Amino acid sequence: MPAEKGNKYAKGIKRTTYQPEYDKQAYNYCLLGATDEDLAKFFEVAESTINNWKKNNPSFLESIKKAKEFADVEVVKSLYKRATGYNYKEVTSIKFDKKGGSIEDVDEEILDEDFLPDEGNGFTKTKVVTKEVIPDTTAQIFWLKNRQPKYWRDKQEVDHTSAGEKLPPVTIFRLPDDGRNG
Repeated sequence: MPAEKGNKYAKGIKRTTYQPEYDKQAYNYCLLGATDEDLAKFFEVAESTINNWKKNNPSFLESIKKAKEFADVEVVKSLYKRATGYNYKEVTSIKFDKKGGSIEDVDEEILDEDFLPDEGNGFTKTKVVTKEVIPDTTAQIFWLKNRQPKYWRDKQEVDHTSAGEKLPPVTIFRLPDDGRNG
């Protein structure tokens, strides 16, 4: 029989009543990679209670499923990008101080319509550079081992049978029996 509500002598018993606001909390925590065990610790309940909440509260189950699926998809997209390589744009600002020299001292290649005076006594040039991240072989190996384990796992299983029956061992070389080979 469960302890009565408010019974201060019921040690170790915690109310495990589901609250609707748990949906959003579970969703956010699962976006960070939380498992059901992590959720149980977060809500300070047993993992079986989390399972009961999922069974009895469809919105709670749905929020967990959506968050886990979203997080997994984002990781897959990132892993794929890392495995195949990608380009990105980097924006930098180059500042020139007029005190130490004149605008004529600046390389002609830098001077164009984007060369703007800044708040102080100098000039700022904004530069956009496209950079490339080369494909990462570790990400490629991880992807292939998980997507095509039959072809890419470390341990290859080779069937040494003939029509499903094991072949007898083949003797390649037999040592002479000179009394030393027990």
